[in-house]
Amino acid sequence: MPGNSIGKAFSLTTFGESHGAAVGVVIDGVPAGLRLSQEDIQFELSFRRPGRMYVSGRREKDVPEILSGVYNGRTTGSPIAIVIRNTDVISSFYEEVKVKPRPGHADLPFIIRYGYENWDYRGGGRSSARETVGRVAAGAIAKKLLMFHDTWIAGHLKSLGPVDSPPADFLQVLCSKYSPVRASDKETEAKFEALVKQATVEGDSYGGVAEIVAKNPPPGLGEPVFDKIKADLAKAILSIPAVTGFEYGLGFQASRMRGSEANDVIVKKGEKLGWRDNKSGGILGGITTGEDIVVRCAFKPTSSIRKPQGTIDLRTGEPAEISVLGRHDPAVAIRGVSVAESMMAITLVDHSLRSGVIPPVKLEERQAEVIEDRWRRYMEECKPTAESQ
Repeated sequence: MPGNSIGKAFSLTTFGESHGAAVGVVIDGVPAGLRLSQEDIQFELSFRRPGRMYVSGRREKDVPEILSGVYNGRTTGSPIAIVIRNTDVISSFYEEVKVKPRPGHADLPFIIRYGYENWDYRGGGRSSARETVGRVAAGAIAKKLLMFHDTWIAGHLKSLGPVDSPPADFLQVLCSKYSPVRASDKETEAKFEALVKQATVEGDSYGGVAEIVAKNPPPGLGEPVFDKIKADLAKAILSIPAVTGFEYGLGFQASRMRGSEANDVIVKKGEKLGWRDNKSGGILGGITTGEDIVVRCAFKPTSSIRKPQGTIDLRTGEPAEISVLGRHDPAVAIRGVSVAESMMAITLVDHSLRSGVIPPVKLEERQAEVIEDRWRRYMEECKPTAESQ
């Protein structure tokens, strides 16, 4: 099964299945000298972790074990291997799935490609969103490396089902990570919560749109043809399970506008040139402009639902119904925000190392100190908000 890796200068390979012994990731390209601890990775994993309100009831602690690439609290420059054990697995929920592939899921495509006898049906196997734990672990390292340029990445739910969120400033987006439904304000949070409760009671699910923002990104990242930053961001984010759409800046809205409406006005910002409204979402010509990078991705509704759906019984070849048991997210978009943040961070770090914006081999002591100080500030930024909820 190829296709488990992404990135060039900063590359990662994820491994593991939903109901296997563990999931994890191997990251190559991290420069030596970065201060890195289990706490750094755990911080980001905690916002993706199941077993909390309004998400999957699967109770995983998601404790990362750093197996290699870190010595005395610093990266060595060699590959970093991280493993996260699966500790709350109940495979009996999936006995019916074994003979009745789920509508909207990867079950049947996996059977067609790899053969029924080779298919790991337990929890979706390799196609499960459990795979994204490794992405978020790698994303934590990428986010920390981006502090070299003081680039912060944050996301929130722009919409959930039929409910839209009003415009939010970056601090609101950043603090949404402490909202149980990734809402950027209390009024929207209440509406999102009501939808999730409704879906849970009805045995159904909702889709949503995540908006991810990179604050203060380096200008000049990306190549003008096939390695455009927008193309690599799209690939990275569309690779997330359940993501069905991607846009940046005005996105599809621009297709309904005139050029005079959609174009960004160039203005002076102090001693530098910039763009007045950032309609391009921080990307022009496939290259970052230095303005905030703003992307949005659509998550489809969780396909594993209790509500009966039509399928085929593989034993008889006859039409059948399936009501999926197990512990599933009523809206996968909620936890998907953290994964989308991670994929943006991974992509930006990859291009930063390729272009030399971040030293590709080793960090000097002073550079590592600055990164650490900024990272601690990032981790502490919304603590009062967390304690008040």
